[in-house]
Amino acid sequence: MTPEDTFGIEATVIDAPVLGEVRIREQALVVVNDAGTIEHVMEAGEPAHGVARDELIDRGALHHFGDGAYLLPGLIDLHNHAPQWPQLGKALDIPLEDWLERYTFPLEARYDDLDFADRVYESLVDSMVANGTTTATYFATTHLRATQRLADICLARGQRALIGKVAMDHPDGCPEYYRDPSAEAAIDQTIQLIDYIKHHPDNQMSLLRPVITPRFLPSCTDDLLRGLGELASETSCHVQTHCSESDWAHQYGLTRFGQTDTETYQDFGLLTSRTVLAHSNFITDTDAETIISAGASVAHCPLSNIFFSNAVFPAREALDSGMHIGLGTDVSGGSSPSILRACADAVAVSRIREDGANARLPHAVRGTPETRLNFSEALWMATTGGGLALGLPIGVLAPGYSFDAIVVDANVEDTDLMFWPELDTVPDVLQKIIHNGIRRNITSVWVQGRLIKSPEND
Repeated sequence: MTPEDTFGIEATVIDAPVLGEVRIREQALVVVNDAGTIEHVMEAGEPAHGVARDELIDRGALHHFGDGAYLLPGLIDLHNHAPQWPQLGKALDIPLEDWLERYTFPLEARYDDLDFADRVYESLVDSMVANGTTTATYFATTHLRATQRLADICLARGQRALIGKVAMDHPDGCPEYYRDPSAEAAIDQTIQLIDYIKHHPDNQMSLLRPVITPRFLPSCTDDLLRGLGELASETSCHVQTHCSESDWAHQYGLTRFGQTDTETYQDFGLLTSRTVLAHSNFITDTDAETIISAGASVAHCPLSNIFFSNAVFPAREALDSGMHIGLGTDVSGGSSPSILRACADAVAVSRIREDGANARLPHAVRGTPETRLNFSEALWMATTGGGLALGLPIGVLAPGYSFDAIVVDANVEDTDLMFWPELDTVPDVLQKIIHNGIRRNITSVWVQGRLIKSPEND
């Protein structure tokens, strides 16, 4: 029996609840309650499947997706700079520190203009949802009101989001025209954002969560880092920041503090079980142990690392060690808003790391052996891993989890995503989705059981 307030999705269901394994349930029935939580997943052939299916059909509460369409968990973006959306794909040919000074800081400084903020953030969130991102962790800017508008827009669009007002006050690391006037002001406005999100009248389902957001060590004074660490302890809020992203950023921490970024964040109370460290390319073995011990997580951003880090994050070793790892687009350090693209990039850069890139070196010494990732591990990071990183019941299609899900459909026109029934198994199909799927193929998106994208509203 299915309660009157449930609805069902019948489709071939693909998820990756265990690292390295893909679970496939062909024409399974997913039953979702009125709170947007999955109550049952019934596989075809189970006795209860037919009874529940008939009841849902009688009530007009069954959505059926046939051949060529697949139900996956919603995609989770652990690292995204919302205000950088207008410069997506631009200025990727210069070092990180120059990119910030010449392009990024001037752009982010514009967000005291709320009309501009609204235009950008509406475009961004619409694009993220269209690409199947059901949960995004956003850096905003130093502007409190514009960051509040981003929260309003995410709620209006129905996207699950973790949002942080960027805190940056160091006169040597921030331009005079774009920084918080003091550590006290940055902390006070962070508190105001936390209160705004927690008490927002449209946030009863807690789709939005506030994030304490020191930009990175070069932009923050000791007083600001210390104060935000104390705030993290007092509020138990999530924390997000950049960690050992590039040679320049990593060396900055060593020079200023005499220790790594990871050690510094730990000393200031910013390394918690709710912390997401973006990049972390240059972390040491000791750093990795510290991150794991704290229960913190890393947002692996394979595409932006190519452009600005000049290194490949050791994802294989991190996953094998039990570290919580998810994927980030790093808009706009990365040139794509798609987490499917991040999956494909994670696989590709791991192969480059394993095989090496210098063809003039002998194969035996060219790369780092046994460090590749496969498509199932990429999907795990994009879904299950992201949910674990955030400590939220998302990323898996199973009872007790929020129904955050997408339908990927190869039947749409004008796409390179093509399946050949006589040639392709369902695992083959998943690989093609990761490598060839585009936003056009993502025809339906649910967050907490609410349909926020469908073919009718696309």
